[in-house]
Amino acid sequence: MPPTFTHIIKRDGRRVEFAPGKIIAALTKALEASQEGDIVTATKLCPLVLEEVSKLTKGEFPTVEEVQDAAERALMQAGYLQTARAYITYRNQRTAYREGKHALLDTMQEIMRETHKENANVGNSPSAKGLQIFEAASAYLWERRGLPEHIAAAHREKDIHIHDFAWYGMTLTCVQTDLYRLLANGFNPGHGYIRPPRRIGTAAALAAIILQGLQNDMHGGQSFPNFDKDIGPFAEHASDEDTYQAMESLIFNLNTLHSRAGAQVPFSSLNVGTGTSEGARRVTRQLLLAYKAGLGRGEHPIFPNIIFKVKKGINFEPGDPNYDLYQLALEVASVRLNPSFSFLDAPFNQNDDEVAYMGCRTRVVSNVNGPAQIAGRGNLSFTSINLPRLAIKANGNLDRFFSLLQGVMELTIEQLLHRYRIQSNLRAKDMPFLMGQHVYLDSDKLMPNDRIEPAIKHGTLSIGFIGLAETLTALCGAHHGESPEALELGLQIIQYMRSICDQATQRHSLNFTLLATPGEGLSGKMVRPDAERYGIIKGVTDREFYTNSFHVPVYHQLSIAQKIRIEAPFHALCNAGHITYVELDAPPGPNWQATDKIVGTMAEAGIGYGAINFPIDECLACGFSGVFPADCPGCGSSAVRRIRRITGYLSTVDRFNPGKLAELRARVAHH
Repeated sequence: MPPTFTHIIKRDGRRVEFAPGKIIAALTKALEASQEGDIVTATKLCPLVLEEVSKLTKGEFPTVEEVQDAAERALMQAGYLQTARAYITYRNQRTAYREGKHALLDTMQEIMRETHKENANVGNSPSAKGLQIFEAASAYLWERRGLPEHIAAAHREKDIHIHDFAWYGMTLTCVQTDLYRLLANGFNPGHGYIRPPRRIGTAAALAAIILQGLQNDMHGGQSFPNFDKDIGPFAEHASDEDTYQAMESLIFNLNTLHSRAGAQVPFSSLNVGTGTSEGARRVTRQLLLAYKAGLGRGEHPIFPNIIFKVKKGINFEPGDPNYDLYQLALEVASVRLNPSFSFLDAPFNQNDDEVAYMGCRTRVVSNVNGPAQIAGRGNLSFTSINLPRLAIKANGNLDRFFSLLQGVMELTIEQLLHRYRIQSNLRAKDMPFLMGQHVYLDSDKLMPNDRIEPAIKHGTLSIGFIGLAETLTALCGAHHGESPEALELGLQIIQYMRSICDQATQRHSLNFTLLATPGEGLSGKMVRPDAERYGIIKGVTDREFYTNSFHVPVYHQLSIAQKIRIEAPFHALCNAGHITYVELDAPPGPNWQATDKIVGTMAEAGIGYGAINFPIDECLACGFSGVFPADCPGCGSSAVRRIRRITGYLSTVDRFNPGKLAELRARVAHH
């Protein structure tokens, strides 16, 4: 039967000439896919489709959707049920594809107006917008073309979250770098050889360039695990003044020297505190003094993250050779939030090589494929699990919860292996600084066209988690800050996750580790779909954020000692990284002895990595610094810079995403 219409309305509203041949082509694909027919069958079915179109058309001309509805009905009526199902599936896939494209374009338009705040280290410059547009397009491509559908669906629906998804197959997360080797031997950043420095000022400048070069090769953080020891030899015969200027210059550079296509400064961490040579001690002292002084007008430095390594016999007790540096670190932390403190005497941190952390809490130690050294290794990738959703689904049934947890753990392991195989096929020349300058362990054995797997097998694949507090509330009516029984269950859950990671390490001969996720953008991303799907559940989905990793909720009132005691046992289980912080309502300032007491309590409890939090507000007009909720009390200016710890590092509040802003508003001080 010839059609009674001559045109069709496209999805964008355009009216185009009707072409029955397109119906035949679509039917042919579906019939051949289901092995129920071919083009001959499709041609015979076309009149039936046209008849159905005439019944469904509401306007003068049919729409594309009406024609597709008619094709489905015609196939069903003619008895081609398998073809009808295949046609419906294909149509749904195309619809999802179109919707995804529209969503991508909407996202790009939003970014062009202002960058998203998933990462507080990314600004709002043209370069930052360009980077985020690339990341949106790359994530779109990986989700639809790069991942197995069941993994893509789990990420899309937020059962899991694949961190740095846009960089899925391009590079690695982070690395701890042997700075001394690069400085002593020289290196080539791309346009020629840089000879070894002779003076501390040059060494400090090159240290910043190294961090920038590595950040351009990677998507995560960059750290020197032994900064004081590595750069100390270049300060042996330098004056305190020259060393101070070198460290001041380094701090200035790390707050201004952009990387990642000019979109952000390097996410830098410097571990110090255990170098006892004259040069190492001079570097540590002058670094801390320069950080305490701040930037050019005394502004608070955001980077580097300074991590002071605490160890008895070295710096922790009176009489230790670096006890004076520990006291200085306490003074600086009491006004600048940094340094944070790592504890080498914690049982799980006792290692032949000194354990080092990054500001984002990442920790890399054990190695199933080689030496358990720190330098030259890092995290390859990590993926976090939505724990509260599993608890909601379990509806109080612990057996059901652990069964669901095992399933999503195995899915995450499968996804990490999928990503690892893609990463392994990268060539050494794809990371000219990381591999080309032999930063990664065993990368010196690679030629430019070699696959990088022989090197990255030393890295870690980490499974993270978010919302243990909400999980416990959903399972037993209280979180671990409220109930000893809940704390016991929380430890049981995290121990179970760690055991699965350890089993995966042995099964796959790769370093699977458990991470206390630094949930920045993720804290809000996971709770929103759960609230929509399961409703508002008191203590679970009734806020705009899930609590970070194993932390006691920020809004729960408890003492400093209680918070440390409750969270300490989780550090031993989360071998990929962890942090415990205590919240103060104001900087301790000259009362650094209070900070000393907090750090001592952390050390005694078995914390691996800890920090203190407090608000810092700075007036950009007159330089007044303090804690003030509104305009500057010194000059009345509204140009106020508010600095807070966002996860493991510092940022300004204007860069916080909505979930982290809600968490910030909910924070209460510990006493």
